[in-house]
Amino acid sequence: MDTHEHVAGAGGTSRIILGPNQYGKAEVRLVKVTRDTARHHLEDLSITSQLHGDFAAAHTEGNNAHVVATDTQKNTIYAFARDGVGSPEAFLLRLAEHFTSSFDWVTGGRWAAEQYFWNRINGHDHAFSKDKSEVRTAVLLVDGGRQHLVAGISGLTVLKTTGSEFHGFPRDRYTTLAETTDRILATDVTAKWRYAGTGVPDFNAVYASVRAELLDAFANTHSLALQQSMFQMGRAVLEAHPEIAEVRLSLPNNHHFPVDLEPFGLDNPGEVFFAADRPYGLIEAAVLREDSAAADPVWNTIAGFC
Repeated sequence: MDTHEHVAGAGGTSRIILGPNQYGKAEVRLVKVTRDTARHHLEDLSITSQLHGDFAAAHTEGNNAHVVATDTQKNTIYAFARDGVGSPEAFLLRLAEHFTSSFDWVTGGRWAAEQYFWNRINGHDHAFSKDKSEVRTAVLLVDGGRQHLVAGISGLTVLKTTGSEFHGFPRDRYTTLAETTDRILATDVTAKWRYAGTGVPDFNAVYASVRAELLDAFANTHSLALQQSMFQMGRAVLEAHPEIAEVRLSLPNNHHFPVDLEPFGLDNPGEVFFAADRPYGLIEAAVLREDSAAADPVWNTIAGFC
């Protein structure tokens, strides 16, 4: 994103200038059906395209000579989908290459994707039901000739009925939480991983593997705190994938409180719980290789901690 000193001063001693800027078409809904066999393949995505470059005149003078219309960006997304999506990451890289090579004044940009999943109905060739358990994400930043790529997963709800403890925390006059050596641990996994480079042969295979590593670490870590589970999840991904430089995770603690059944003359041996949706603990952290650049600029383009 470029800054420009094109605007005349408006009083005072300092000039008023145009700061970093970007523009494009947001949340282009794309459904691609591949019909090369009787067994159809369905891809469902939302794509955002935002360009960086020399757009100062559009802001300061209303001169649109360099403005690649947002409608053009939308149409390009649909046209590129005719040749297939492949993976969200590969699709964003294709879009970036097109816009930065086709327009001299476009120096980079930010492209983002969400992918939604559908399951076949009883193995049917062309009937599907929507899978609402998770969303696949990707963000590509092209800045200064460099590509910065982050992939991710969100909305993956997981729960384990034992194998989780929480005790040894400090207590003061406001502490009422009881310590426990056996509790339900549940969370909605949001994880984003930054690739060290974009030359990954198969982004779909990496996504499937990262998802499996996250789930396996959550299930098999005997957790003394959600923070511990989070670190083990990030570490498992990095140990399995040298092409990934960093993992950021955001995990709400979806609390399940045992219900007191004594007023009804009943015991509750850890079987009946109240699932509280708020307030909730929110645990967030980055897990990265020691020699990795933690302040990669792509993170500045992603809202929230991760």
